[in-house]
Amino acid sequence: MTMNSQGSARKAGTLLLLLISNLLFCQNVQPLPICSAGDCQTSLRELFDRVVILSHYIHTLYTDMFIEFDKQYVQDREFMVKVINDCPTSSLATPEDKEQALKVPPEVLLNLILSLVQSSSDPLFQLITGVGGIQEAPEYILSRAKEIEEQNKQLLEGVEKIISQAYPEAKGNGIYFVWSQLPSLQGVDEESKIMSLRNTIRCLRRDSHKVDNFLKVLRCQIAHQNNC
Repeated sequence: MTMNSQGSARKAGTLLLLLISNLLFCQNVQPLPICSAGDCQTSLRELFDRVVILSHYIHTLYTDMFIEFDKQYVQDREFMVKVINDCPTSSLATPEDKEQALKVPPEVLLNLILSLVQSSSDPLFQLITGVGGIQEAPEYILSRAKEIEEQNKQLLEGVEKIISQAYPEAKGNGIYFVWSQLPSLQGVDEESKIMSLRNTIRCLRRDSHKVDNFLKVLRCQIAHQNNC
């Protein structure tokens, strides 16, 4: 396969994910809850299946929101080229690919996932507040952010349930990480505010992609005994 055809395939895949996300969101169809009515007798394999579907859904929402944010606020502006490389969670040592992820003990990787999911709560809240405070804020982007906030709570519950079932001795061993670099959006000009919000979405999307990939590795490793 040529590089051009690979690029076209990736673009087609992204468009398909966005289409699925739009259909799910518009029709109010959401991933299954981790537990029903507080009763969680779900098997480990089923828990993994549900959190993987959920994490992929969240990452798709972030991708959708990032694209729409650029279309609404950033397209054709000079500061499009101002790339901020570091994200607040860059200091967390995380595997770079599947091969590295497989070398990390599963209970350690699960607690790393837990840290990434927990750390997104504060920036998500600021994102919702910040987007609502900029001019002509589209309801489309704001509703995506609120949907992610709710689904993130489900994902956090699911990862905690998996740790409790598979590695109870590792419960509570996660690293509580706080986004210390969140800037105040009070009193700043519109352009700076937009650039800050864009970077927040970019970093949250980056972390959600890691969570999604790590959960897929662990599902294969733990729930399917590497038979996938």
